[in-house]
Amino acid sequence: MARYTFVVFSDAVEGREDEYNEWYDGHLGDVLNVPGFVSARRFLVAGSPDGAPARYMALYEMETDDVGKVLTELFARSGTPAMELSDALDMQSVKTWAYREITA
Repeated sequence: MARYTFVVFSDAVEGREDEYNEWYDGHLGDVLNVPGFVSARRFLVAGSPDGAPARYMALYEMETDDVGKVLTELFARSGTPAMELSDALDMQSVKTWAYREITA
């Protein structure tokens, strides 16, 4: 089974960072309920914040033979009762990529 890392950059709506962080901490569990996702971690930019695509990054590990199917299910659940979104999330800041692991 192939291993992937799903990278998500995002920011909070200005003035709503606490609400955003509280929501996001719970959101990790919603993502982990999607078959194929096996771990999740969040990060806050440090070092060179001016060059970062966003202040926050989440890394999700996936194990699957069909990454497209896993991501399709993730996006299908997004914004539903299974994976509610917060209006404290600045949707304009969200950027996502999936990477396949190539080292053993």
